[in-house]
Amino acid sequence: MLAKTFGSAVYGVSATMITIEVTVGQGMRFFMVGLADSAVKESEQRVEASLKFFNYRMPRQKVVVNLAPADIRKEGSAYDLPIALCVLQSSEQMQPERNLEQYVIMGELSLDGKLRPIKGVLPIAVEARKQGFKGFILPAENAHEAAIVNQLDVIGVETLQDAVEYLEGKKHIEPLQIDTRDLFFNTVNDYEADFEHVQGQENIKRALEIAAAGGHNVIMIGPPGAGKTMLAKRLPSILPPLTLVEALETTKIHSVAGKLGKQSSLVSRRPFRSPHHTVSDAALVGGGSFPQPGEISLAHNGVLFLDELPEYKRSALEVMRQPLEERKVTISRTKWAVEFPANFMLIASMNPCPCGYYNHPDKECVCPPGAVQRYLNKISGPLLDRIDLHVEVTPVSFDQIASTRRTEASGQIRERVIKAREIQTERFKGQAGVYCNAMMPSQMVKEICQISDAGKALLKTAMERLGLSARAYDRILKVSRTIADLSASPDIKIEHLAEAIQYRSLDRESWAG
Repeated sequence: MLAKTFGSAVYGVSATMITIEVTVGQGMRFFMVGLADSAVKESEQRVEASLKFFNYRMPRQKVVVNLAPADIRKEGSAYDLPIALCVLQSSEQMQPERNLEQYVIMGELSLDGKLRPIKGVLPIAVEARKQGFKGFILPAENAHEAAIVNQLDVIGVETLQDAVEYLEGKKHIEPLQIDTRDLFFNTVNDYEADFEHVQGQENIKRALEIAAAGGHNVIMIGPPGAGKTMLAKRLPSILPPLTLVEALETTKIHSVAGKLGKQSSLVSRRPFRSPHHTVSDAALVGGGSFPQPGEISLAHNGVLFLDELPEYKRSALEVMRQPLEERKVTISRTKWAVEFPANFMLIASMNPCPCGYYNHPDKECVCPPGAVQRYLNKISGPLLDRIDLHVEVTPVSFDQIASTRRTEASGQIRERVIKAREIQTERFKGQAGVYCNAMMPSQMVKEICQISDAGKALLKTAMERLGLSARAYDRILKVSRTIADLSASPDIKIEHLAEAIQYRSLDRESWAG
């Protein structure tokens, strides 16, 4: 007898439906065909133990499991549950009232028949609804994640026996339903870190506000303990809230990577990723024999914070150059290529020198001659070229730390950022792939960031006197356009240009002595 149901394989952030067919007939042994990896083939042992636990039997006949299409590689242990259910139906140990072919079924079995959570549930649920399946039977721990997809019966089960009884009509399991919009709007503004808890550093707060308003990348240079990490962690709290589409897109990536917690459903806040400086190239941008998203994709629609930038491997930093421009990363293998989105803001921090006290107002730098320049040279010019704002962070004085003066909260700053982003949304309407000032290509910069003759004279003088490099030109214009947007000014004025010029510290030829 032939039993058939459906599962899914996830490639990148998209799912492909897999047909699972089982026949039990004359002969002996268990056969699995359809380009299955070791984890899938090992399901025979897990399935047999689970069946015995609930007093079912593994047929002592020829059992053939086919995973189609046969030219797509299947990986992981999530096919245990559909294989077990098909074995029961094919051997006539289960007489389901509900048609297995109307459901997508996924789940890993433990030896006592309990179901363990799986990865990539959201893309699978989206594809199941798209292809018109009635429901999705999966581990209960993943049910909240799948339930954000409407028009699909999400049936969360704890054990193999629960799934059998549900399909036989002996047990009623109410499909889990979640009001996605209500869940999203109730949590979208929840941030633990807030700028109102930061005393001093007003110039850094201003720089981060500009970065948030225009989507600009930032590097902060300052001595240890100046507050670089603390300020960076508060940046997501002033970014515009995620839209529902962005939230679903971000959740997909975290689902594929298995980063959603138990009973989690929707990523409603902008992600903040802070990988350690020992991170490998593949862990940063994504990869592996079966490609998985890296840190830059997990930071999609959020912030990637690289603390102590010069300590990262040069190769790891260089592979970020293309994703920073294209806002996506493509990982190619011999037989296929997968694409992960990677639209993130890069926030980096670094000490000014190996000892950390170059240009410190109170402490003396003890680095030997040339050490500062060698330290800065660890960061390549092409990478610095993609960072719009260079900000010097100085230590906060005791009086500022001890002050009880109430400072501006993140909510107030965010309101200004949202207004500036609304101006940019209107400006770039109809421009594919451009949503904020930082994304403007060079030709668009010339059209949109026009300055007066006085502004040109100021910019020329600044570039000559400060020794600014040619690559700083476009960056200064983009940042000045954002500053003008924050002021609701249709034109870039002299004061906007002057403020943008001061955010190019590392381009000054004399900066490192």
